[in-house]
Amino acid sequence: QVQLVESGGALVQTGGSLRLSCVASGDIFSVNSMGWFRQAPGKQRELVASITSGASADYADSVKGRFTISRDNAENTVYLQMDSLKPEDTAVYYCAADPNRNSWFVFSHFAPDYWGQGTQVTVSS
Repeated sequence: QVQLVESGGALVQTGGSLRLSCVASGDIFSVNSMGWFRQAPGKQRELVASITSGASADYADSVKGRFTISRDNAENTVYLQMDSLKPEDTAVYYCAADPNRNSWFVFSHFAPDYWGQGTQVTVSS
């Protein structure tokens, strides 16, 4: 089993920045893919960014150029740096992890094996 704990969500103004963190614990050696999803009120959960164990990253079109995903394998932590935030980025952000390697494909087509509890990001206009 793998446990994921997110932090860093907050209320921020349009154009501002936030950095989300997700710390993994437990059977971390089984994890290859990590990523971030988000869910806005009344909407389906959507994949925002993913990263492989080799640090290959992919992004949803809506966040390309504004968000950056990274991971520190020594600290078992994945980050989501969010810049130029917009009101439409308001959502609960969830960290996810999975043993499979093809991160973006896996997260796009299957439910990840592990989820965090979520952290709220609110962008005011």
